Amino acid sequence: MEVLAKQEYVKVERRVNSIEQVDIEHKRLLVLYSDKIVSKHREFHIRDILDMSYREIGSEGGGLLYLHTIRGVYSYTVKSSPKQFIEIFKQYVSR
Repeated sequence: MEVLAKQEYVKVERRVNSIEQVDIEHKRLLVLYSDKIVSKHREFHIRDILDMSYREIGSEGGGLLYLHTIRGVYSYTVKSSPKQFIEIFKQYVSR
């Protein structure tokens, strides 16, 4: 299977003990293949994805990447703009 594009995202894990709260960022990848998009724990077939969108949060270029699917909307926190990832997806799907 050919990899068409990759987009890094982060998953924040919060650990709380009796004294403090610690946030741990786990870097992960969304990988766009010709027939699916794969994250660490999910796999979305291209035919099940209705749309993809992005909402910037703050001025640092990060935000939320949304996958709109037939099973609901899934959000991924990104540190950089996923514009190229979204464009490749939309170009590929429009064929």
